[in-house]
Amino acid sequence: MASADTLARNRAFIAANTRLAPVAGLGLTHRGGPEPLRIWQADEITPIWSATEEDLNRQGIEPPFWAFPWAGGQGVARLILERPDIVRGKRVLDIACGSGMVGIVAAAAGASAVWVNDIDPICEAAAALNAEANGVSLSWLGGNLLDAPPADVEVILAGDIFYEMTMAARFLDWLRQAAARGIAVYAGDPGRAYAPAGETGLLAEYDIATTMELESATARHARVWQIGK
Repeated sequence: MASADTLARNRAFIAANTRLAPVAGLGLTHRGGPEPLRIWQADEITPIWSATEEDLNRQGIEPPFWAFPWAGGQGVARLILERPDIVRGKRVLDIACGSGMVGIVAAAAGASAVWVNDIDPICEAAAALNAEANGVSLSWLGGNLLDAPPADVEVILAGDIFYEMTMAARFLDWLRQAAARGIAVYAGDPGRAYAPAGETGLLAEYDIATTMELESATARHARVWQIGK
């Protein structure tokens, strides 16, 4: 967990460089009525959208994956909204959480506790801000969880983790280990190069609106699997 000063600085950076905006197609009903899920995100009118890699390096900021509602995560979120029984009353981990979007949906759907994890420490601030914006509580779990046995939870959720060959293989092996221990594991992906080709357990498919600037397409076809099934 970051120090209070670091967390405050990261929260201020996010608020100054992104904007709180709804995620199309994702609505929450936990506060008595349908409300759009909102996260702090980058778009063409926010400073971080046009920041170069050199700009970010000068500020000590990793590429801001936390600033976008990626299509694989949106697929997992939609599945949870359609089937809240997957998480209701259960201990849930959102691994490689980025913005914390998937964890927020799990919390709103009635999970008993939700931990969010990422190797990028600024995601702690991003997830906290986004949880506050949507009226839910998340707990932060920092560091690379792939170096240890799967966490003591009942459900693991993951979106957009199959974009790099070595990391995709490590994630899939770890998630299969979790499934073998009796943890329910759900992963969403919008056709990345290293997504599972022969994995069984396909549960849902969604067409997710995106942008040419972000994905070189106006829509992505996301699939969600239950790993190990």
